[in-house]
Amino acid sequence: MRPDYRKAMLESEIVKLISEALREAKDPKLKDRIITVSRAELSADKRFADIYVSSMGDESERKALVEHLNKIKGYFRTYLANNLDLFVAPQIRFKEDPGIEASVRVQELLNKLKEEKK
Repeated sequence: MRPDYRKAMLESEIVKLISEALREAKDPKLKDRIITVSRAELSADKRFADIYVSSMGDESERKALVEHLNKIKGYFRTYLANNLDLFVAPQIRFKEDPGIEASVRVQELLNKLKEEKK
């Protein structure tokens, strides 16, 4: 199996497992929030995983969410260690994914232009 293919498969599995862990988390700060894990990026040596998440809300709420996730990242690393077939579970770093918010803004602008043409 080519290394880049294996890395892509691991990243996909990490996204799935982190999403499961978020659903199963008992943390009250995460309970009533819809959090989307958009992608994971493993470092070349597979020791670090950058997890990109997005959530609805204003910018301060999203930043607070990412900070909170980084505070409890040990829970997610343990979850990965128990469910991934790796010698060492990667260190996790949560980051905000601006992609979804940007696509919503683009769609709003397109809708606005469409309305102006009518």
